[in-house]
Amino acid sequence: MPSNRSQARLYQELADRYGRLVADAFFRAFDNLRAMAEINRVTAAIEAWDIEGALDALHIDPEAFNEIAERARQAHAEAGRAAAENMPKRRPDGTALVVRFDGRNPEAETWLSRQSSDLITRITTEQRQLVRDSLSESMRRGVNPRQAALDVVGRINRVTAKREGGILGLTAQQAGFVSTAKDELASGDPAAMKHYLNRGRRDKRFDRSVTKAIREGKPVDPAIAARAITAYERRLLQLRGETIGRVETMTSMQRAKHEAFRQAIASGKVAENTVTKVWRSAGDFRVRHTHRSMNGDSARFNEPFVGPSGARLQFPMDTSLGAGADEIIGCRCDCEYRIDFYANLR
Repeated sequence: MPSNRSQARLYQELADRYGRLVADAFFRAFDNLRAMAEINRVTAAIEAWDIEGALDALHIDPEAFNEIAERARQAHAEAGRAAAENMPKRRPDGTALVVRFDGRNPEAETWLSRQSSDLITRITTEQRQLVRDSLSESMRRGVNPRQAALDVVGRINRVTAKREGGILGLTAQQAGFVSTAKDELASGDPAAMKHYLNRGRRDKRFDRSVTKAIREGKPVDPAIAARAITAYERRLLQLRGETIGRVETMTSMQRAKHEAFRQAIASGKVAENTVTKVWRSAGDFRVRHTHRSMNGDSARFNEPFVGPSGARLQFPMDTSLGAGADEIIGCRCDCEYRIDFYANLR
């Protein structure tokens, strides 16, 4: 059986690889939505105050996000196989222990189906509402209809001939950041523009123009401000994609590891009371304080870990017992499973 350290390294490599694959699928989905958007129809719908018509012309359909869920399913399958392969190969009496991960096990399939459906529904619903809110606000402020449409889907980059920027793909909070950043650059208010310079995801190549505008007490040149905002939107989208990549990959992998041991127990090859699990934090300053204090905590296979906040989790990224986003987003913790064949003898 590989050492705990080599197993942790293997899972980290899988997490990195599939995190990138899920994120890339996210970016491709929104690149496709931008390319397929019927701008003239969107503009006409905005002119007619027909938000639902504008949404129809953007084609924000669940099918657009299938690849994101499929990549997460692949992460689940590979992590499950790795967990099974890393179990001991022999029992203490010398007999072979052969455990294979079944990704098509009914319980595994049920979880994967629900997880995929929830992910796709969540992204679709979120993006459609984001567009509704953006267009409603643009109409309220009297923004030119075509500009309002491009604020959603982005503008064509003359070098790449692809649309980039726009709020499509962002969270509502990120779209709010974009809106206030636009106001700051257009304000001519030194205090507001200085606030823009504190935005961590801004493109610093435009800082010199902002600093000049602050000195002169004038708004940033509109053409430069537009490029700065497009770059800001791109970077926020990059963050969003990477976050989804990490969260969905880690959730699928941690669930798969747990599922591999559940299948081994259900098959009768491993006794449930011989399996314990240990919470392992990432071990650096970025670990949230609740998970830092859980590092090294152990529990029986079907017993939850209980954090200082009272959150109950069967394993890192688990939400089945009610743990909220504050315990999940950005979590890099791992769960180490151990089989003690001598437990029953003792």
